[in-house]
Amino acid sequence: MEFADEARELLLVAPADFVRQRTARQRAVRKDDRALATRIGGLRKPAPAAWVVDLLAHEGALDEAVDLGPAIRQAQADADPDEIRRLRRQRSDVVAALAQAGAGLASDAGHPLTSAVLDQVRATIEAATADEHAGAAVRSGLLVRPLESAGFDDVDLDGALADPDAVPDAWSGTDAKPIPITSARRSRKGSRASRPEPEPEPEPEPEPQSEPEPEPQAEPQAESGPRTDPAAERRAAREAEATARAESRDADAALDAREQELEAAEDRRAELERQLADATAEVERAERARDEAADASDRARDLLRAAQHHRRDVGR
Repeated sequence: MEFADEARELLLVAPADFVRQRTARQRAVRKDDRALATRIGGLRKPAPAAWVVDLLAHEGALDEAVDLGPAIRQAQADADPDEIRRLRRQRSDVVAALAQAGAGLASDAGHPLTSAVLDQVRATIEAATADEHAGAAVRSGLLVRPLESAGFDDVDLDGALADPDAVPDAWSGTDAKPIPITSARRSRKGSRASRPEPEPEPEPEPEPQSEPEPEPQAEPQAESGPRTDPAAERRAAREAEATARAESRDADAALDAREQELEAAEDRRAELERQLADATAEVERAERARDEAADASDRARDLLRAAQHHRRDVGR
């Protein structure tokens, strides 16, 4: 099997059982394909919300939500408020139904979801309708972390897929040669940033007045502190979120590594216990053989003494 196929199967395993199943699968393929086994060993454990979305993708349940995306984006481009409202209501109904279906799948697997995880499931499905690349990622069944749409920015797909190579539409949206997901995101943002800003229209000059009326005295306002730049605040918030996401990914990777080390240590302990049991059984067999040899030696000495007595009696 290809790595993407292996990953899709493993990502359907509940997160609590993921590491054990991943290790078992890695060992099963190691003899025939060490490179594939190495990639399987490096597969990240999915976040709970990503696991639920992968379950829905496996069921083929996400198509209706993802297919709403182009219609919503076209309505926004046409500035059609009635169509936008209608499609958003439809999206809200579809997302709510999918979240409920995902909660049912998780409960059937013995892992009921928290409200926070359900919120992430809804946000991920909504992101799939907002960005065509996110739609391809969500429908792939290879998601390892939830997604979120932030305004008009492209959905951040960095580190979102177990195998980005298997989903080229998630990075370029074309049939062009795939490029790394981070480069694709930068190039799309860069193209927006390179567009010229519209020049501000000049303000109309005030008409002259013959007798200016006295302006009413404005009430003094309390000092509100330095003015903030909303764009800078949004950038700072996105940077903080990206930092937190990277730290979360690093922590997940460290946890996976420690769990793998623990399983390897338990395997070594089990092997040593088996070897100890074998050695103990060998010692017991040797002790029984020694006791049997001692009994045989005693019987032989008794026979020897009896033969000597008999010889002496015959010689008298």
